Amino acid sequence: MAAMFKVRNPRNGEYDYEFARSSPADIALQSAKLRAQSRVWAEMSPKARADLLLRWAEALKAERQNLIDALVVDTGRRRESELEVDSAIGNIMRWAARAPALLEEPATRESVVKPMTLTAASVPVGLVAVISPWNFPLLLALIDTVPALAAGCPVMVKPSEVTPRFVEPLRRAINAVPELSNVLHVVQGGPDTGAAMIDNADAVCFTGSVATGRMIAKHCAERLIACFLELGGKDAAIVLEGVDVSRAARSIAWGGNANAGQSCLSVERVFVERLIYAAFTAALAAECNALKLAYPRVDDGVIGPLTAERQAVTIRSQLDDAYARGAKALAGSNVEELGGGLWCKPVVLVDVTPDMKIMTEETFGPVLPVMPFDTIDEAIALANGTEFGLSGAVFGPRERAIEVAKQMHGGAISINDAALTAIVHDGEKQAFKNSGLGPSRMGDTSITRFRRKRVFIENATLQHDPWWFPAQG
Repeated sequence: MAAMFKVRNPRNGEYDYEFARSSPADIALQSAKLRAQSRVWAEMSPKARADLLLRWAEALKAERQNLIDALVVDTGRRRESELEVDSAIGNIMRWAARAPALLEEPATRESVVKPMTLTAASVPVGLVAVISPWNFPLLLALIDTVPALAAGCPVMVKPSEVTPRFVEPLRRAINAVPELSNVLHVVQGGPDTGAAMIDNADAVCFTGSVATGRMIAKHCAERLIACFLELGGKDAAIVLEGVDVSRAARSIAWGGNANAGQSCLSVERVFVERLIYAAFTAALAAECNALKLAYPRVDDGVIGPLTAERQAVTIRSQLDDAYARGAKALAGSNVEELGGGLWCKPVVLVDVTPDMKIMTEETFGPVLPVMPFDTIDEAIALANGTEFGLSGAVFGPRERAIEVAKQMHGGAISINDAALTAIVHDGEKQAFKNSGLGPSRMGDTSITRFRRKRVFIENATLQHDPWWFPAQG
């Protein structure tokens, strides 16, 4: 009998749900079944696969409210759950529309080595394992899954064991399209299940922490299989003189506190030109103080609970360190327990220093430490002084903001807005430093990650090539 995994409800702390873990033997069996269908899926035209993805999108629409309801319990928040489901469906429809044209092979062309011709003929990379996190459970389970399917690959996906309730309506939507259910399988379990998936896959997509990403990269390297990693962040926002202070404060309040700050692309550090520092911190504190917890009812506010207990420990540790070293809160305070759940009202910190944990380690919570700067060089050094390089933001007069953005280490820099890569998925970007590995998961070329390139090199003349051995005798 399969071992059961018990799941905590983030709103009340009760363990009120359980699921059967997939064992390594289960993974091997399901992988074999997916591989058995892979040729049929790969040889299907891109248009035919796209039509099946559209049918799946319709099935997800039919399950929309069930998915939202499950995600609300999984994560404790409603507004982001609604946005998450709609964004996931929208991404399927976008890929269904774009994939057929993107997968067209270029025409045969002449090589620079005459008289050879080159004909591209890529093939799917094979079975793709997708291992996704708990902060946006549905969206991040599908963000790599959909282009992999569109590219002709079978997919096995493991959502986080922390937020598994949405899997039931997701599976119903998959099973509503039998042709799709042959090549897409959802498994459940913890790290052992993920490791078994890597043992059976041809490519791995992982979204999560840097520490786990390193372990997965080593595992994939041992097997010599492709590995695409989207890891942690410590995104900086730089606020320049001449900006609309009120608008910048409202944008950063969203960029740092959406989903209770539980996003790799949340704003986690803010650097403000000294002339406007006082006005900006006052405006940001006012914005954050106005944000209410979604407690005791889920619709009472916009800041949900901290989903994972271990993350609450991290946030509390970083805040305790900051306060002990002189930081002061203009909004919020620290993690608190309410009704059995763990919550954190949005925190705005001042009097912080670059060496505090809150400025160097990923927080993954609703905390905005703010520092002043005097020169652009200082701001750039502060923003780039981290092991991370996922994304960032700059606020200010357009030309000056763009010049600053060009100097920031990050794959997606929002200009006069924050965390836009959470909303805009058609711009290509790659992670810098320790924030990830591999080609962009955004934009049109995301699909080519899942195609193995090959070429037919043809000599149509049947002449003797000059580099052959001379004729003997």
